[in-house]
Amino acid sequence: MKNNKTLTIVAIALVVIVLIGVVAIVLKMQMDKPAKSLEPTIDDVLEASVDVEEITTNLSDKKFVRLTLKIQTTSKDAAEELGKRDFQTKNIVIKELSELSSKNLEGKDGKLKFESAIKTQLNELMRDGEITEVSITSCIIS
Repeated sequence: MKNNKTLTIVAIALVVIVLIGVVAIVLKMQMDKPAKSLEPTIDDVLEASVDVEEITTNLSDKKFVRLTLKIQTTSKDAAEELGKRDFQTKNIVIKELSELSSKNLEGKDGKLKFESAIKTQLNELMRDGEITEVSITSCIIS
């Protein structure tokens, strides 16, 4: 009888140890899986983006610039709002460019500063979401 009781306790202990091992292995496998990316797909990006048609305007040094932009927002609703604010967007871009010389727009740093300034000013207008990125898609200075 005592032998039977000991055998039952040993069997239960083995089952518990095996279950703990299985749970540990499953948890380890779950932790090793790469987390699903929260980055939007390219289709999501395009759906939440607005193209600004070509703008030609004078720079402060009497040269002129011709450029187009793609502006990425946080959502489709934000993109719709930005589309309705097209005239305000163009106004902000033209005013910002009128303060710059061709030297200010040269190189990567100049373009990044311009994009950042446009993003900041547009975000002040937005009510449904915000601007996440402004990209110059075409730029000719002459």
